[in-house]
Amino acid sequence: RLPGKRPLAGSCAGFISLRLKPDSRRTGMKYLSICSGIEAATVAWHPLGWEAVAFAEIEKFPSAVLKHHWPDVPNLGDMTRFREWPESVFLEADCIIAGTPCQAFSVAGRRRSLEDERGNLTLTFTRIIDHARTIRTAAGRPEAIILWENVPGCLSTKDNAFGCFLSELSGNDVTAIKKWPSAGRVLGEKRRVAWRIIDA
Repeated sequence: RLPGKRPLAGSCAGFISLRLKPDSRRTGMKYLSICSGIEAATVAWHPLGWEAVAFAEIEKFPSAVLKHHWPDVPNLGDMTRFREWPESVFLEADCIIAGTPCQAFSVAGRRRSLEDERGNLTLTFTRIIDHARTIRTAAGRPEAIILWENVPGCLSTKDNAFGCFLSELSGNDVTAIKKWPSAGRVLGEKRRVAWRIIDA
């Protein structure tokens, strides 16, 4: 992940791509965390018995925190090199979560959106999801549940970044609108996608 941390408080925009049935061969949820930061997801999910298969973080300090608290969980590093990651990671992960960098979308920044390489990692995430789907389908596994979070500013960029994101995930061409509503869904050829702004 490029410099910057996912927001710790305030509002966030998130989506979840759903499948109906969990993998019956597993008793506990396993997940892959991308742009892990200091891993808020694991802190929240550990009491539920959920287990991280791997992290993906490049910043020095968060990586040190991950290594200290979860020394047995591999850190895969740069998310743009996902094709080099072991296929076993995608096969094991029932859920894939990411909080891609928000600086390119935040109203506190320059809002260069997808022109900013940090913002463009949002689309890299969609390619990771498609890659995981290919691997899991070939092995007879259902698609993983997908969870993504970011700032509400991603819903109102001039280049329709959120629409591009939805299009890549759902498989449908999502029409650009001036500002996306605080909640909604797209029933696509590839996936069903829903989002909601939540006050954290």
